[in-house]
Amino acid sequence: MSRRWSRTIYVGNLPGDIREREVEDLFYKYGRIVDIDLKIPPRPPGYAFVEFEDPRDAEDACAGRDGYNFDGNRLRVEPAHGGRGNGSSYDRPSNFGGGGRRGVSRHSEYRGTVGIVDYTNYDDMKYAITSKIQIS
Repeated sequence: MSRRWSRTIYVGNLPGDIREREVEDLFYKYGRIVDIDLKIPPRPPGYAFVEFEDPRDAEDACAGRDGYNFDGNRLRVEPAHGGRGNGSSYDRPSNFGGGGRRGVSRHSEYRGTVGIVDYTNYDDMKYAITSKIQIS
C-alpha cells in the first residue's frame, strides 16, 4: 500500500476512568511514543491521540490494537485525520492532565520501583515478561 502514514493515531471508545499511563501501556510496545493527548468528556467514551516517533510504529499500532478489548471496551484505533503527526511540531494548550505537562513523562533508565501490574490479556503479560531490557 502506498499510503503515507501519519505518526499520530486516534484511539476511540476508551473507558471514562482511563489514565494516560494506561494508554501508554497499550501502545509502548509498538515504538517510542512522543505524545499522548487524552480526552475524557463528561460522558464516556473517552478518546486519545497518540503520536509515535516513527509513522511505521503508528501503522503497527493500528493493526495491532484496532478492535482490541480493553476493560470491556472494543477500541477503535486508526490513523488520526488532520495536520497532527505529519513530521512537524505543533503547539497547543494542554487542558487535560497534569496542569500543562506535555507528553509522556520521561524517566531515567536508573529508576527502580516496585509495583503491581495488571494486564488485560495473556499476550501482553507474556510480552512484558519476555521483553529483553538492555542495561548498559
